[in-house]
Amino acid sequence: MPVSQLDSTLAALADPTRRAILAQLASGERTVTELAEPFEMTMPAVTKHLKVLEKAGLIERGREAQTRPCRLRAAPLKEVADWVEDYRQAWEESLDRLGGYLQDLQAAEKGGGRAPEK
Repeated sequence: MPVSQLDSTLAALADPTRRAILAQLASGERTVTELAEPFEMTMPAVTKHLKVLEKAGLIERGREAQTRPCRLRAAPLKEVADWVEDYRQAWEESLDRLGGYLQDLQAAEKGGGRAPEK
């Protein structure tokens, strides 16, 4: 079964180090050395994280003289946001229904009547 872009993006985002790297890149291009600074890990470990992000399409790495600047590619994040949005709408509708039911219960309690059946 081929891995979808959404699956690849979510797998890459599952790691807190990779999310922290993306947060750094959200404010602009960085070199690998700059991205590695906040982490207590080897450069090869940081490079492995970058390869996962690059394979998921979340970053792109250029080549300028001796450096390999990285930049954020936000398009895959939009797909995640769209996917989450579908669920957010469903949750809100469910909560709205629950809120309406609770209001009916409270009104029935105040009026001394029976609770509505749902």
